[in-house]
Amino acid sequence: MKNNTLIHLGLALLRIVPSAFMMTHGYPKLMNLINGNTEFANPFGIGQAPTLFLAVVGEFICPILMIVGFKTRWAAIPTAITMFVAGFMIHGGDPFGTKEMALLYLTVFVVIMLLGPGKYSVDKK
Repeated sequence: MKNNTLIHLGLALLRIVPSAFMMTHGYPKLMNLINGNTEFANPFGIGQAPTLFLAVVGEFICPILMIVGFKTRWAAIPTAITMFVAGFMIHGGDPFGTKEMALLYLTVFVVIMLLGPGKYSVDKK
């Protein structure tokens, strides 16, 4: 296997696995939104329902796009923003262990924004 192939395989894993994990956080929010349960944090004062909708976009819709590698760099932006808000605003005053997962996700999605999807993606076909 060439080194270049390993790089692209690594980019695919970096894109697919965290996105799939992220969807496990977004799916319950999607179900709440569909069922009309819009009780959610409102850190920007735009309302609970709009904030929940944005979280669903960042935690469920955009990860689907990243898994297939479609508009990957653009799709990573809402997810990274969602994790920034979770890590620094929602859990800002919490102990590091509480916000650690959001910060790890933030790092991964910023790296995806910087590096792109690699050749194993719809973007590169």
